Amino acid sequence: MASFLSNLLSMFSSGNAPAAKTGPEIAPQEHAGCLIYPDPIKEGSQYRLAGRIEKQVGETVLVRTFIRADMFTSMDDVVESTFRKARQIIDQNGASLFADGAPERAT
Repeated sequence: MASFLSNLLSMFSSGNAPAAKTGPEIAPQEHAGCLIYPDPIKEGSQYRLAGRIEKQVGETVLVRTFIRADMFTSMDDVVESTFRKARQIIDQNGASLFADGAPERAT
């Protein structure tokens, strides 16, 4: 019985804990003057698609992070899909992606 309650409590308390990031950082790719960094999130035996887009504006680096619902079992697949999704975000938003000048925000 105590084990059941412990498991139940851990299900509710772990929702506030940040998700575990993967190991070493993956080399970025350049697209339309931006750098794309895959940053997949390990969730159990799968990886959630996540990354960031950075653009150098003068002396400031502007960062846009994104997390999607897509899950993958392979690190190679999630990295490839992250680059593809980031290129899509950049192409669809164009200059407006960084137009607000905010140093960092989620897309």
